[in-house]
Amino acid sequence: MKRRQLVLTMTLAAGFLISGCGNESNKEDHKNHQEESQINKDSEASHQGHENHLPNGDIQELTASVDVMPGFLDKQPEEIAAIYAAAPKFKDLLESMPCYCGCGDSAGHKNNYDCFVAENKEDGKIVWDDHGTKCGTCLEIAAVSMSESADGKSPLEIRKMIDEKYKEGYAKPTPTPMPAS
Repeated sequence: MKRRQLVLTMTLAAGFLISGCGNESNKEDHKNHQEESQINKDSEASHQGHENHLPNGDIQELTASVDVMPGFLDKQPEEIAAIYAAAPKFKDLLESMPCYCGCGDSAGHKNNYDCFVAENKEDGKIVWDDHGTKCGTCLEIAAVSMSESADGKSPLEIRKMIDEKYKEGYAKPTPTPMPAS
């Protein structure tokens, strides 16, 4: 039941956030966000030791484990936090899904998982990436992928569905290998 509720929340969040940073209408907003992030970065006197601001405006934050959410989610809607909380549980799946928002070029991402998590450390710590909080395309791909997986679809079936949906009108996908059949 809890898994179903999570799937529903993720699906609703994806619908709510359908206007991703890869869509034409939001490219200017994404650029403005990046510029604003750089201004904020330049004007802040100091940062907490666990937070890192990247040149593209994204924030990466280290937490003790996948159970400890990053501070940048504190002011985000519950739906976004739910997708972030679920992402590590679907790591293998999301690493086999491309992202179509342009983050392969702008942020060096290799797959959709990178939009949420920059690194899983061997000691259990996790480096979160806030890119997904600003991008409906990233959120939708993750939410749909996790929801379809919970409904029993294979990674290959989901990948084909994602590639078909985003093949036109979106940025070039991340360089993500196809999942095994």
